Amino acid sequence: MDSVPELISLDHITEAAERVAGHVVRTPTVPSPGLAHHLGVPVTCKMELLQRTGSFKPRGAVHKLLGLSAAERAAGVAAVSGGNHGIALADAAAALGVAATVVMPETAPQRSIAAARALGTDVRLTPDVSAAFALLDELVAAGRTLVHPFDDPAVIAGQGTVGLELAADAPDVTDVLVSIGGGALISGVATALRALLPRARVWGVETEGADSMSRAIAAGAPVTMTPTSIVATLAPPFVAELTLAHVSALVEDVIVVPDADAVRGCLTFAEEAKIWTEPAAGCLLPAAHQVLDRVGPDARLGLVVCGGNVTATDLAGWVQRFGATVLPARVPVG
Repeated sequence: MDSVPELISLDHITEAAERVAGHVVRTPTVPSPGLAHHLGVPVTCKMELLQRTGSFKPRGAVHKLLGLSAAERAAGVAAVSGGNHGIALADAAAALGVAATVVMPETAPQRSIAAARALGTDVRLTPDVSAAFALLDELVAAGRTLVHPFDDPAVIAGQGTVGLELAADAPDVTDVLVSIGGGALISGVATALRALLPRARVWGVETEGADSMSRAIAAGAPVTMTPTSIVATLAPPFVAELTLAHVSALVEDVIVVPDADAVRGCLTFAEEAKIWTEPAAGCLLPAAHQVLDRVGPDARLGLVVCGGNVTATDLAGWVQRFGATVLPARVPVG
């Protein structure tokens, strides 16, 4: 990167929290005895899968829409999405009376496509995610107002309200794991935690074939890739300079896990924590084992359970495809 983009601040996030209050759910932060037994350390879950539309995404979408001018709203909004951002924008736009168009790749979950259309959004499908971003560019050039899923300070600030709540509810966490797609969630959460819990480490998690952030870190700049992971909600073809700058400055490391382990994580969340998650959240558990290998047995983990938008049919298919089983319980260190 020739110049480092300006990072958002805690003030931006607290202002976002005031703006979105009443429009989004203040989700619970709960200890998980089952996962604590499984991992051998205290575990706290930030339950963003209980958010409106089943993921954290409404926080950023609502914050962005509420900040638009009358002319920007009148022009209609457009976005690209692997699933969750599209549902969130559709929900927020319907509530605020704004016309919305969402472009999704054909690989997006059918449930997400149907949910966005049911909310009155014009959903356009493309052969792949790169074509989806190209069509989005055309819509914006034609006059639609862009609501980018991650390359926008307002969206990052909205997602950062997750971190604001986590810091208030679980101030004793030492290590927080956050999934990465385009990087808005981890950018916002890390900003909040660095300011409020400066001793807490933040770890990013990606899946193989949806590891745009890891590749960008290695290259020192965003790079374009062709996503191959089953985890469509974590699979933009690139990250932004803005989110890369936040992760580079604020995040301990980014861990990449196989798709099969993300599915195993879903099963483990279900059996040990009684939580139904999508693979974008399931990937946190195999990564948690790696984090504990590095930081030792005195950790107190925080898991941002980002979403639960997966059908039983999809999960059953992946379990069969990978022969997936529950992750083995961790043997406590020492």
